[in-house]
Amino acid sequence: MHSVAVIGFDGALASAITGIIDLFRLAGVTWARIHGEPPEPLFRTRLLTENGDPCRCINGITLLADGSWNDGELSPADIIIVPTIGAPIIDVLTHNRQLVGWLSQQDSAPKLLASNCTGAFLLAEAGLLNGREATTHWGFSNQFRQRYPGVICRPEKLVTVDGDIACAGGGMAWWDLGVYLVERYAGPDASRQLAKAFVIDAGRTSQAPYSALQAKRYHADATVLQLQDWLDSHFTQTIALSELAHQAGLSERSLLRRFKAATGDTPNTYLQLLRVEHARHHLETSRRPIDEIINTVGYEDVSSFSRLFRKHTGLAPGAYRSRFGR
Repeated sequence: MHSVAVIGFDGALASAITGIIDLFRLAGVTWARIHGEPPEPLFRTRLLTENGDPCRCINGITLLADGSWNDGELSPADIIIVPTIGAPIIDVLTHNRQLVGWLSQQDSAPKLLASNCTGAFLLAEAGLLNGREATTHWGFSNQFRQRYPGVICRPEKLVTVDGDIACAGGGMAWWDLGVYLVERYAGPDASRQLAKAFVIDAGRTSQAPYSALQAKRYHADATVLQLQDWLDSHFTQTIALSELAHQAGLSERSLLRRFKAATGDTPNTYLQLLRVEHARHHLETSRRPIDEIINTVGYEDVSSFSRLFRKHTGLAPGAYRSRFGR
């Protein structure tokens, strides 16, 4: 059987630990039981903490550990998984310097390292993601980019795989990460059976339908923040770059540089995102006709906006309303 080590620490998200353990423990088991066949477990799992002590998760649940990741006599794992950070991220990084140091030594061994959601901060803090493609929760992606500029952050992706490191996006993306890892180690049949047994949508690839524009405001450039406030009230208008530069009191070149550094986007892309975000809100909360909503956010060409909407959310406006409409 393949061996999986899930790393436990105080402030972790309990479901990201227990859920991924359930998936691995029941791969080859639940499907067999459903069909009256002898179960064949495919993975062995261990929850490891610094000293083998229990870890207290963010929801107050305390989980018993199977051992210590610091125990050099433990047999090595094929897969090491860092779960979601549920507590304040910087606090967890500060209080787990020994774990960060231990993780930094794991890239030399023949194993796969994986993180879920904000667990990617621990891998990045250990220097394991420099020059690699990675994902994390969309809501913390700007913080991640600012702290780890050497990482190729792809928050629109639900799962990234770069060599022997895999990262999953949002908090419940351990489903997708687990299904991927089962396929990688046990084959596509085992993966499909697991997804069917757990009723998991194995076709998800993007966090885009869930992301919010608020993440673009996680920066300290007061001038850009003021311009974002102004755009909130004028996004339905046709706005030239020269007008934006005038509003900000900057040259066009300086505006482009500072806006990109602060938000990760150009002003024009941000304006498009504003329109998409407002369209999303209308699609979620009203039954207004789609073409009317598109006109409301400043577009006249329905097909052009539909393409833009799909680009940023992964769904056409009608499909988005079907999934998220109230």
